[in-house]
Amino acid sequence: MSRPTSDVQAFEARATDADLDDLRARLAAARLPEAETVRRDAHDPDRWHQGVPLADLVDVVHYWRTGYDWRSFEARLDQVGQFRTTIDELGIHFLHRRSTRPDATPLILTHGWPGSVAEFTDVVDELAEPQDANAPAFHVVVPSLPGFGYSDRPATTGWGTEKIAAAWVELMDRLGYTRFLAHGGDWGGVITTILGGRFPDQVLGIHTTFAEEPPGLTTDRLTAIEREWTEETRDFQRHHTAYAKQQATRPQTIGYSLVDSPVGLLAWILDKFAEWSDTGDSPFETMSRDRVLDDVTLYWLTRTGASAARIYHESFNSLDPDLRVDVPTAITMYPRNIEKCPRPWAQERYRQIVRWRAPGTGGHFPSLEVPEYFVKDLQEGLAAVLAAHR
Repeated sequence: MSRPTSDVQAFEARATDADLDDLRARLAAARLPEAETVRRDAHDPDRWHQGVPLADLVDVVHYWRTGYDWRSFEARLDQVGQFRTTIDELGIHFLHRRSTRPDATPLILTHGWPGSVAEFTDVVDELAEPQDANAPAFHVVVPSLPGFGYSDRPATTGWGTEKIAAAWVELMDRLGYTRFLAHGGDWGGVITTILGGRFPDQVLGIHTTFAEEPPGLTTDRLTAIEREWTEETRDFQRHHTAYAKQQATRPQTIGYSLVDSPVGLLAWILDKFAEWSDTGDSPFETMSRDRVLDDVTLYWLTRTGASAARIYHESFNSLDPDLRVDVPTAITMYPRNIEKCPRPWAQERYRQIVRWRAPGTGGHFPSLEVPEYFVKDLQEGLAAVLAAHR
């Protein structure tokens, strides 16, 4: 393992008191619309039919203004360890938690949208220093995607998933990790797939909660449950992707609202935490308000609502249909994820699936919804990946 380079600098996150005061003032002065015209009792599946219900938003806004503590999240980021480096003239922010275990393996975790490094702050410690001595340990790296959080906002086009994957290889090399594992979901799953397919000499193997099959496959060999998965995915793509098409075609337009209005930003993101999580009604059945607000506040304070949206403009539906992943791969399909790929389809792209799981609970944000299961599943999946090299 090579030595880390001096191009990596320690970083501390510090919002000014003025920025936090401004946030609270904007929340207090928010102009809200009237309530939705489709009103239902709690746990009615149609309650969120028109988007975030007014009563729910008012409740979260009140807590954001009067009870939420951003400083505790800043302290947590510092506790994990924050750094920045410049790759291809763009500043990249990342968390880095080295394990004390001599047998630890480097691991890069990549988030998606509307996520951030906040998705992984509660699982980093157990991945680096597992309580079970028989579980694998990892040197954990969690970068902020370009245009997200404390990474720089690209000033030109070109920072799509292919370039990001190449940047992650450079980042890991700078940390002295010439061979490493990778995990991701959502956009992080796309980037992780590209890492496994394009960089087999550096990537030992991958674990992902997102698998995208090559085009043109039929349902002939699928089970009834797998066909149901494809129907659910097709329904999502047809009827629930307006947000993606807006961000893919007009990120600048929606960006004005996301950067200027904290309530607009909250509603835009909270809608996805609700729709994409494995809950009967509110996302807060499985995720704390603090964790969701850590994520939203990070977008707000760094003014990255527009720049983060542009990943859709750069990369929407752009995964190379001919890309194949030959490194060992572990895949977990959570039941309430927004897109679920049947294993026979996944095997057409991921040629060496060493572990496949379809748990009974969990959605698009498993590290926040079911963190204990997420960690155990990731440990076991990556253990299977490493075993494939023996």
